[in-house]
Amino acid sequence: MKSGEKPDPDKPMRSGFTTGACATAVAKGATQLLLTGITPAQSVVSLPAGFDHSFELIEQELTDGVATCATIKDAGDDPDATHLAKIIAHVSWRDEPGIDLDGGIGVGRVTKPGLPVPVGEAAINPVPRRMITEAVTQVLAEHGTARGVRVVISVPEGEEIAKKTLNSRLGILGGISILGTRGVVVPFSTSAYRASVVQAISVAQASGCDHIVLTTGGSSEKYAMKMMPELPEEAFIQMGDFVGFAIKHGKRLGMKRISLVGMPGKFAKVAQGVMMVHSKSAPVDFGFLASVARETGAGDELAQAIEEANTATQVADMMTEAGYLPYFEKLCTYACQHCLEHAGGGITVEVVLVTMKGMELGRAEISELEDSNWSKES
Repeated sequence: MKSGEKPDPDKPMRSGFTTGACATAVAKGATQLLLTGITPAQSVVSLPAGFDHSFELIEQELTDGVATCATIKDAGDDPDATHLAKIIAHVSWRDEPGIDLDGGIGVGRVTKPGLPVPVGEAAINPVPRRMITEAVTQVLAEHGTARGVRVVISVPEGEEIAKKTLNSRLGILGGISILGTRGVVVPFSTSAYRASVVQAISVAQASGCDHIVLTTGGSSEKYAMKMMPELPEEAFIQMGDFVGFAIKHGKRLGMKRISLVGMPGKFAKVAQGVMMVHSKSAPVDFGFLASVARETGAGDELAQAIEEANTATQVADMMTEAGYLPYFEKLCTYACQHCLEHAGGGITVEVVLVTMKGMELGRAEISELEDSNWSKES
């Protein structure tokens, strides 16, 4: 699928392959080239997803004892920043037995604790590390050699690609991460994003944070950072649509306070109890929004107009123009309570509603101690 092109809803989405799977393929191919001197056209990799896949190899070269192979990452129909990135492996002999795996140009270095890779090492995650090591070991064993090799994975455009990711926030500097737990990229998958949310919370925890700020995207995060300048960068986490998931993992990883900053379009759903706020997950309940408007003083005519509205943002505009600002505080209160209930208590939840331009509309905070008071209101 071309950049910016919308997927055809009637056409099956095409799966792709992770950077970890691609790195394994080129490492295996380069090892074969080093051992045999024969240029491999393809590299077959056994993926954790349970099947084998043949990767096309390009730019194979054996020069001065260093074998090089590359492949172009195909992310399928997934909107992946690393789609069409060139992944390269350089493999050479080493004096010691075993496999020395490292990252080269365009593969980031870990500089903050809390990630599954130790500080100072190349950002090659555990599953890709295992895949690469096992594939290279297999080739060495097939050719009966006990010699060790050095494997260096590079991504020439990795540093530029990384600017489109949250790597710098996580303390991964100088390039992208080599990722993947199954080897396969499922189009518009939720698993990869959920994993990145957990990773970001882990970094916040390792940085000493017990207060995180969850936002649905870059704009709301920018506004949140201006609101809470006292918090470190690691405390701000883009949860996307996964409100309930992020809150539960925030509590699991020891957060005492969780703030959510977002806009009415998404957070109106949270106020009605929806914890996954993707546009297809659940519709906005305009009857609920009308009832909240009535609670804060809106008359029947305005409430009826709300019930007939098209979007939650339109409702927010109507209430702002009518001057019913307590409406937004009430929405925030309902959202807080649903978040707290979803987490099972034990934390303080704050919700802040902002406009698309960053103006604060309403704010509320609930801790477990206030649970019973809210129940009476509801």
